Amino acid sequence: MVELFDKSGGFRKLHSFTLATIIQLETLKFCRRFITHDIREAGRKFYDPKGRQYDQMTQAARSGRQNIIEGSERSATSKDTEMKLTDVGRASLSELRGDYEIWILDKGQLPWSVHSPEAKAVNSISLDPAPFSDDMVHESAKHAIEQRRKYARWLDSDDDVIVANAMLIIIGRALNMLNRQIEAQGAAFEEGGGFSERLTAKRIETREKSKPPSPDCPLCGKQMRRRRSAKGEFWGCSSYPDCKGTRTT
Repeated sequence: MVELFDKSGGFRKLHSFTLATIIQLETLKFCRRFITHDIREAGRKFYDPKGRQYDQMTQAARSGRQNIIEGSERSATSKDTEMKLTDVGRASLSELRGDYEIWILDKGQLPWSVHSPEAKAVNSISLDPAPFSDDMVHESAKHAIEQRRKYARWLDSDDDVIVANAMLIIIGRALNMLNRQIEAQGAAFEEGGGFSERLTAKRIETREKSKPPSPDCPLCGKQMRRRRSAKGEFWGCSSYPDCKGTRTT
């Protein structure tokens, strides 16, 4: 039997979603802590949430996470849309990675080398699996916070360059995961097709079920097929031309 709808959702158990959640939360914190403007009142300095860089970075972080969600939810009816939305999420995180990179360069420093002890330490962190199956919103949020603690040594630093470098590595890891997701989505589409293909198969399946059962060939006993000649329809042996058995319809 052709299954018309694929399973959808399930994004909360993806490591890419957990990292995207951490990335969005930490980008909000980064912008609040470090993106400031000379808005002064009584000698105090305030961050400006309406600043252009603040808005672009937080929106890119949001887009990365939200498109993972939407792509997963749309997977039931459109593999093509799922892949496109996942790719939008990937592009948004790539844009955000560029912002953190420029932040470091603007400070007169270089991003950590992948061979540096700091980068190796961040990259060596492994994420725990997400075993929850009930109370998904609560449990997935709790899971993201627990995984975030593994990066606290860098993310809680008062040095904005250290935080930005850690974010570069975390985002890069999420991008690698999304690359693999898109490859898997493409393979699933190639194997099982999309909603349109399954809808066609479902119609053919339904149509075949509504047809009367094929009789057995009177000569060899094999199933017969409905055929058409100049005289009209008839049953012909499925082994034709080896067997020339026929029946009237």
